[in-house]
Amino acid sequence: QPLISSSKWLQLHGLKRNKLTLSQILSQIGFQHRKDYVTTLGKLVASRYADGLFPQYKRAQDGSVYNLTAKKELILHFVDCLMGAIELYKQRMEWLTSESRQIFGVIQERCIVIVLDFGTAAPADFDVCRDALSMVLVEQVTQIAKFNLIRAAQDLMKWQQKSTLVSEHTVKSAVTWLWKLDHMTAASHTRSAEALLEAMSDDAVSS
Repeated sequence: QPLISSSKWLQLHGLKRNKLTLSQILSQIGFQHRKDYVTTLGKLVASRYADGLFPQYKRAQDGSVYNLTAKKELILHFVDCLMGAIELYKQRMEWLTSESRQIFGVIQERCIVIVLDFGTAAPADFDVCRDALSMVLVEQVTQIAKFNLIRAAQDLMKWQQKSTLVSEHTVKSAVTWLWKLDHMTAASHTRSAEALLEAMSDDAVSS
């Protein structure tokens, strides 16, 4: 799936885009039972000609009543469409909560710098962090334009001096660099801040 926000995804695949909101469906399977003010009579007049002719549906949100005129086939068509939408939403939720997206969310920027601050991680946890970082590089960074890695340490460590174009070769190179890093004691908060400032100094990075 493309690396887009959920709001953008809903614009493309949401109920409103596919005319499957309750209001949109009701307008396609019936008509609203109205009470209008007739000026010549000077009073409210209800359209009662549909009473008893059609099944009616009352919306809990605003109390409006719809006379349902659609045949069974059209109703079943909307049932199928809604079931398909539910399945699509489930797939999106599963995708959002799987693999690297569980930790990093969905990367939407075209150029990123990942700052590595492993804190007081034990050697085993250090490897878990590198596993997660390798995963996000392979799954998401491969779909953007440029990237870099900076490690907060006593002596700042950078994979490249500036953000680099994404390619199969550069992603593999970054993963190799990541797994060659030594386990170190925690960097000070000052070093972490320096690493962040260094990342922000890259002209290609917006935030």
